[in-house]
Amino acid sequence: MSNAMQQPKKRPISEVFNMDCMEYMCQFPDKHFELAVVDPPYGESDAINPVNNRSVHKANRRRYREFDNTKPSAMYFAELARVSKNQIVWGGNFFGPPGGLIVWNKNGTAFGEGEAAVCTTHKSVRFFEFTWNGMIQGDMANKENRIHPTQKPVALYKWIFQNYAQPGWKILDTHLGSGSSRIAAWDMGLDFYATELDADYFEAMEKRFQTHISKPGLFSSDQQYTFTQTSLF
Repeated sequence: MSNAMQQPKKRPISEVFNMDCMEYMCQFPDKHFELAVVDPPYGESDAINPVNNRSVHKANRRRYREFDNTKPSAMYFAELARVSKNQIVWGGNFFGPPGGLIVWNKNGTAFGEGEAAVCTTHKSVRFFEFTWNGMIQGDMANKENRIHPTQKPVALYKWIFQNYAQPGWKILDTHLGSGSSRIAAWDMGLDFYATELDADYFEAMEKRFQTHISKPGLFSSDQQYTFTQTSLF
């Protein structure tokens, strides 16, 4: 075995900041990030609230703190397009698709059956299925503790990175929230940069991330995520 093969794999960069995303993005030159995967507030109550009172009692097992659900301005989307080569933006059914779509079928009820992301990475419609319905999740053996009202599963971001990112890319997330995207990028060896404006959610996200990366076996010399080339671009 060569010396190169015996050396541990390089840990990815994972830089996150408790600050406004517009202040953060203005520091970077055009197209600095290869891919932005973001989940900004939709500005619509139906995006996070159950559709009827009966659902409220079922879905409100965990009471999340209020957060600013104000739709981003046109300046935000212009800046996002400036600093990143491609964008995947959750909330496509509220913002309107500029290109292709990723549709996440979460087999949901109280908070909707699925969610959509608008994409510049492709022009077609692609589907990902992963149950995310109350206490029922697609991977119950690795059930995730929900810490944010719009939290998405790590498995969803791993699927996105598997199909729309490449090794060596820099990933941007302007609304980090629960940190699922950060965990997925770390596990897959992608350099990751993100902001979260809310201090309380930032602290909860950081605690979740540190707990995750403390697990033994991550980035040992014989364990590294392998990308598989696909035709989804």
